[in-house]
Amino acid sequence: MTLRVIQWATGSVGRAAVDCIAIHPELELVGCWVHSKDKHGKDVGEIVGIQPMGVAATSSMDDILGLDADAVIYAPLIPNPDEVAALLRSGKNVVTPVGWFYPSEREAAPLAQACEEGKVSLHGTGINPGGITETFPLMMSAMSSGVTFVRAEEYSDIRTYGAADVVRWIMCFGGTREEAENGPMLKLLTGGFTQSMTMVLDTLGLSEKARVRTIHGVALATAPIESPIGTIEPGKVAGQRFHWEAVVDDDVVVRIGVHWLMGEENLDPPWTFGRQGERFEVEVKGNPDTFLVVKGWQPETVEEGLVSNPGIVATAAHCVNSVPYVVAAKPGIVTSLELPLVAGRAHPDLIGARVASRHRSK
Repeated sequence: MTLRVIQWATGSVGRAAVDCIAIHPELELVGCWVHSKDKHGKDVGEIVGIQPMGVAATSSMDDILGLDADAVIYAPLIPNPDEVAALLRSGKNVVTPVGWFYPSEREAAPLAQACEEGKVSLHGTGINPGGITETFPLMMSAMSSGVTFVRAEEYSDIRTYGAADVVRWIMCFGGTREEAENGPMLKLLTGGFTQSMTMVLDTLGLSEKARVRTIHGVALATAPIESPIGTIEPGKVAGQRFHWEAVVDDDVVVRIGVHWLMGEENLDPPWTFGRQGERFEVEVKGNPDTFLVVKGWQPETVEEGLVSNPGIVATAAHCVNSVPYVVAAKPGIVTSLELPLVAGRAHPDLIGARVASRHRSK
């Protein structure tokens, strides 16, 4: 049975999600909500830069609520719980990369009620948070006895993130140290990453003993740095580190973090990505220890990242691939702990095209 899917918002994740829906053999795009009135009525394929799909975008919430659909990929820049509740009450499952990965009972209550009313489910996922920060560490912890430490970290060149307004005004790159320290990014990140932290602590059996602390570090430019948001002048923010640590008896037992740099030159402190370059890392200490390095989710060049950032595509794909599992789940808020193993789907036409491409390259 083909599942009918709506895409909510066509930012970087939304555009990637439309691509993923288009080639998923079990899904069909039937609607798309857009923020801009200029996009209203346009074919979704035209908006995201692919072939026409025969689906017109709308800026009307009522249009979306009235559509017959099984699920919505909800990917705005900032989540709105009232929007999500309305979608759920209208009988549409919601999968999103912007929250509800592992909400507290208080956070979950209003949307859990909406799920019951619509007889549908809500699932938060992605890669960071939403995959690397909890699913991967917990999966790897199954290979160890007596786990004492879990770590999940991202190392990325933020010049490859093609959302200039977000980078400048929300992340506060190119601003002053004070702007970055008091800006919205820390609060936005903490909401998702502490849910990942709680999922890991609960599963490992450490929640009652642990206290969680937040650490935010800033690196300033020591010389002009060219970036997609313009020249970052000396003394302005060109690197940031965000970490969340769970501590038990003065020992760090879980550490989740991101390292975001505008390149590796002219920074104070002189932060770098290290010998292995951009990557994601997952570490579990126990018997035995496990150390996992994930490559491929960061583009090889800044220019490539501004066209199609594989980390954005991975985030969208995790959401899209979750849809069949979420639709099949019992009504309510479902986390990665409740769902079975989520897997992608093969596409024979793309496999053939890849083989042909390899032959031509020889």
